[in-house]
Amino acid sequence: MIELPDLVAGGLAAGTLSALALGGGLLRLRRQQTRQRAEITALRTQLEGSSRAFTAEVDHLAARRVPAAARQVAHPHLAVPGPLQPLTFGTPLGIALENVLLAVRSEVAEQRTRVDAAAQAGMRGATREIQAALYRLQDALRGLQQRYDDPELTQTLFQLDHENEQSLRRAQVAAVVCGAWVGLAREESHLVDAVTGGQARLAGYHRVQVHNHLEPGTALVSHAVEPVAIIVAELLDNALRHSAPDTDVVVSLEHVHHGVCVTIDDAGLGMTQDERDRAQRLVAGTAPILLTDLGDPPRMGLAAIGRLTRQFDLGVDVSSASPYGGVRAVLRVDSHLLSHLDPADRPPAPSAPRTTRRTSTASTTAPASPAPPAAPAAPAASHAYGTEETAPDTPRHHTPRDADGLPQRRRRTRAAAAPERSAPRPPARSPEEAAAALGALQSGTAAARSGAGTAGEGPSPAAHDTDHTDEGGAAR
Repeated sequence: MIELPDLVAGGLAAGTLSALALGGGLLRLRRQQTRQRAEITALRTQLEGSSRAFTAEVDHLAARRVPAAARQVAHPHLAVPGPLQPLTFGTPLGIALENVLLAVRSEVAEQRTRVDAAAQAGMRGATREIQAALYRLQDALRGLQQRYDDPELTQTLFQLDHENEQSLRRAQVAAVVCGAWVGLAREESHLVDAVTGGQARLAGYHRVQVHNHLEPGTALVSHAVEPVAIIVAELLDNALRHSAPDTDVVVSLEHVHHGVCVTIDDAGLGMTQDERDRAQRLVAGTAPILLTDLGDPPRMGLAAIGRLTRQFDLGVDVSSASPYGGVRAVLRVDSHLLSHLDPADRPPAPSAPRTTRRTSTASTTAPASPAPPAAPAAPAASHAYGTEETAPDTPRHHTPRDADGLPQRRRRTRAAAAPERSAPRPPARSPEEAAAALGALQSGTAAARSGAGTAGEGPSPAAHDTDHTDEGGAAR
């Protein structure tokens, strides 16, 4: 039989063990609770840090990255800043942020194209109205030139006519950039006449020297005449504007393997590599043309060239330097845009530069006459390089020419062209003699027009289609 003290001692021992076990469990629970609290605190701190980092990243996206991505649509050379935390690259957060930038770029580009298309449509309508008004003004100036015989008044009217022609060229270029048609349809014409026709549309045409090395009769198909004239005019305008006024711009017409090249060399400052690359992109016509890319005020010449090269399968290169220190521009006309005209039946303009090549019949006798200087003192005889046909709501127009430094205008008359070429010019005339000569010229022109209208060789005097020549052999 167990004694009472032993039972008490055993109970005390068991209670002590239980208390010790319970105390150990409580201690373990307290330590575990402490660890959990520390983990919770660390997680809370990490979450707060992530939240602050995410907020900062979103703020950075809205403040810097999205505006930069929108600007990059118009200026591809600009860089878009990266995220604040480079470690986000490749993570779901980083991918989501990049998708935001892609969506912004896409939407901005779409809206930009839509707005620019609306602006181009509005400009097309405006330029159409401007062109119609300028055509009406040109017809009014032509009527005044035919009505009055006063030499001083006639010279003033010729100057106004030439200024009006330059305004017409600018309006036509703006319309072409905005997607309009060139506005004129021509018959097959000698290529040299198309080149000198583009030269005649410029204020500094007397500084242009054209060297014709083409085979006699080299011509353009009808739908390529006006685009070539526009492209040559814009390339010459750039060359004249970016070269000193006392320097010449040299134009050479050469046969190449696949067609003909018109090479334009100026003695200007040239272009940097970036400027040359941008100009080449514009004239290539491969990228969409937006008005907002053309500067303020917009420079539309190269953009118009790009439109025409793409529409008419022409080629223009401005990536080379001129041997005179400026820029060399080359217009390439492929063989499928070329044709042939019999020089005996349809000669080029008498004022156009003569070819340096021998003809097939005269190759054993004498060379062709050399090209005349760019700015002859005697007035040039007239010869149009094509018959103009415009839309029903667009009046036809004409081009001023120059004599004694002043624009002149004369009707193409083959029967009268030859005597005018060979007739010597008096060294000086009194006002009375000039008035009498001008009256005789107008009478002869009226008679020739009447004869041409009767024979069906040209439009009647009432038609808005008057041809002109320009000093330096320019024809329009």
